[in-house]
Amino acid sequence: MPSILLSAPAAEPVSLGEAKAFLRVETSDDDDVITALVAGSRIHVEAQTRRALITQSWRISADNWPLDGRLAVRPAPLQSLDAVRVHDAGGVARAIDTSAFVLDLAASVVAFAPWALPPPGRIVAGIEIDVTVGYGGAASDVPEPLRQAIRLLTAHWYENRGLVAAGTVSPLPVNIAALIAPYRMLSL
Repeated sequence: MPSILLSAPAAEPVSLGEAKAFLRVETSDDDDVITALVAGSRIHVEAQTRRALITQSWRISADNWPLDGRLAVRPAPLQSLDAVRVHDAGGVARAIDTSAFVLDLAASVVAFAPWALPPPGRIVAGIEIDVTVGYGGAASDVPEPLRQAIRLLTAHWYENRGLVAAGTVSPLPVNIAALIAPYRMLSL
């Protein structure tokens, strides 16, 4: 089930000031670079963990309702279910009352009775579910190990800005991988 970002986070989990203090940078010459590296580090940590760190809105598309009546929301953690639409055979989206769904916030799952919902008439992406995900709107809401992983990755990329040989992949530094490992959500 593909997920599409509808609204990006309003802030980063690590501010420019925090990043500069961690890097021990006292000038503003590299502010744009450091800001971009913090954003890139957040995106990388989110991709590795399949979690949204700061509150954001996503749209999940599905072809059919899962038969078990449980839809895992990724990225996690789930905050709220905002809208559900089913497209009919003519491509017209019909809103479904969100009270027909039960949220398991701990597991980041939307549960429902699949037989009680209208089937999609469109073969591909006939179901659209809009959700709000993330730990919260403030940096302090994000677990500290993930914030530290962002600081360390920002520092790693800042100190290693040179060119990489084509066809090579630089592994994630071990200390960063260890920090995010408990938060990873693996797919089966």
